[in-house]
Amino acid sequence: MWFILALLSAIFAALTSILAKVGIEGVNSNLATAIRTVVVVVMAWGMVFITNAQNGIAEISKRSWLFLVLSGLATGASWLCYYKALQTGDASKVVPVDKLSVVITLVLAFVFLHEQFTTKSLIGCILIGIGTLVMVL
Repeated sequence: MWFILALLSAIFAALTSILAKVGIEGVNSNLATAIRTVVVVVMAWGMVFITNAQNGIAEISKRSWLFLVLSGLATGASWLCYYKALQTGDASKVVPVDKLSVVITLVLAFVFLHEQFTTKSLIGCILIGIGTLVMVL
């Protein structure tokens, strides 16, 4: 099931890039990010209430709150940078560079989460890096 959800995530992310590139034309990138964020907030809280998950708020630890807030700040910074890059650059070049986050995530997971970094992971990182360069140059 995780693979299907991850694949759907990739499809929706691709749609996000194309729809954003069209929608951001003539709109301040920060304003566009704010509009997108409001839609995401409404959708996310809608899912919380549809699944009756709102009762779990009181059970969230301080540590989880801290890391969820930090993750939210990182997401916001990512979106602000992404929309500005998308506004000023070609989607076909911005998106591959943005997807270098896969390589960065693998490295950070190895360093901070002590996840296994295998030969396969290393080859994949190298191929993603080379692929990104080929697409951008």
